[in-house]
Amino acid sequence: MKRLILSLAVLSVALMNAQKKEIANAVKAVDSGDLTTANTEISKAEGIFGDKTYLLEPSVLEQYYYAKGLSLLKAGKNIEGAEYLAKIATLGNETIYSGKDAEKNKVYFVGKEAADKSGSGLSLKEEKYSPSLTEKLRGAIDPLLRKANEEATTNYNNKKFDVAGAKFAETYYLFKAAGQDNKNFLYYAGVAYAQTPDKKAQSTDILQSLIKSNYTGEETVYTAKNTKSGQVETLDKAAFDLYKKANAGYTDFKIEKTPSKQEELYEVTASLLFDQQKYEEAGKVAEEGLKKFPKNQSLGQVQSNSYFKSGKTDEFVNNLKAKITANPNDKESLYNLGVMLSKDPAKQAEAEATFKKLVEIDSKFPNALNNLVFAILGEDEAAINQYRDLKKAGKIDEANKVLEQRRARFQKALPYAEKLYANEPNNKEVVTLLKGMYMTTQNTAKYNEFKAKEAGMK
Repeated sequence: MKRLILSLAVLSVALMNAQKKEIANAVKAVDSGDLTTANTEISKAEGIFGDKTYLLEPSVLEQYYYAKGLSLLKAGKNIEGAEYLAKIATLGNETIYSGKDAEKNKVYFVGKEAADKSGSGLSLKEEKYSPSLTEKLRGAIDPLLRKANEEATTNYNNKKFDVAGAKFAETYYLFKAAGQDNKNFLYYAGVAYAQTPDKKAQSTDILQSLIKSNYTGEETVYTAKNTKSGQVETLDKAAFDLYKKANAGYTDFKIEKTPSKQEELYEVTASLLFDQQKYEEAGKVAEEGLKKFPKNQSLGQVQSNSYFKSGKTDEFVNNLKAKITANPNDKESLYNLGVMLSKDPAKQAEAEATFKKLVEIDSKFPNALNNLVFAILGEDEAAINQYRDLKKAGKIDEANKVLEQRRARFQKALPYAEKLYANEPNNKEVVTLLKGMYMTTQNTAKYNEFKAKEAGMK
């Protein structure tokens, strides 16, 4: 048994050494432009470690990302290749958690999230790693980066948003591979994809990842005027500080901060999720955004609509009431609140008061007068059935009382129905409504007048 264990241990070491050799060979092959050999060696290595990249020590993992990324780029798979190369920068920025797993394999988890997920229960120590291929990589990706950025901008301006989104994403990952994590390009990718018919899901994935990372999009821009050319140039901070200190070659040094994109980020993401009928997620994004931007009407509307669409009636009503408290003349919220209240027989008086307030603000708001009339009338069919049942049971006085109460409701609603007719004199449904109301309120002359109007509309 001991001999068998020893053989397995020796085999494990042999496999680890083999994949190191294959990855090293892949690096040499990709640098020489031999993609066939590079892909063959990468496939051999991947056949050993599979998706368990945490089995590779950081220096070998860096070489793997380098070879895999460049081979994909040279094969025209730009975004996928750029993503692999960007992992090299992550390797240098994140803490490495190393130790041994239950099978005594040496493991290296990149970042705390990976360590918590796959290394739970293991005794791990923290390390840092400095990538050695970054400078070499920059030379290879610089022309690709410039080209991707130019193509992204051109396609966006030409409204080819699917291509622009892909190129902005590619630009982001290439920048990250070069050591610059400029998430603005990822944001531009999300905004471009949002304007396509079939890549909205990709857009929401990108934008939600930016929300999770607390992205604001703010940038510090350093500019100075070149005294020779007379042109204002954008500089990186190191060059800006150097030229300013030297006090030669440049003047008019300025530092400016671009506006935050965070509010717009929440707006676009919440609206996209709602459009994809992901109402629960849309409501949560809107709610989170409103905590930071409480006056944003777009987020407030998405939140209300998401509550309604996801069946959260109480939250929807409370949200509408809060909006009306903040803005008593919010006509749309008043209308929606009236509609919701009118669905509950116990809240007819509140629904009536809500629609009355809306009519006072704008008597021509679509359906406001119509809904007010029916809010006052209440459940008329139920009243008619109650009258018939009481009369059939011989309870004439009680039946007549129900009839009188019904007639009083019609009389109360009549002025609003007449105002509705004044706004829409050619609406046959309104004419028919008034004809019936005049009959119920025993106004024979008006009943005959509107009966004739109705007949003339046939």
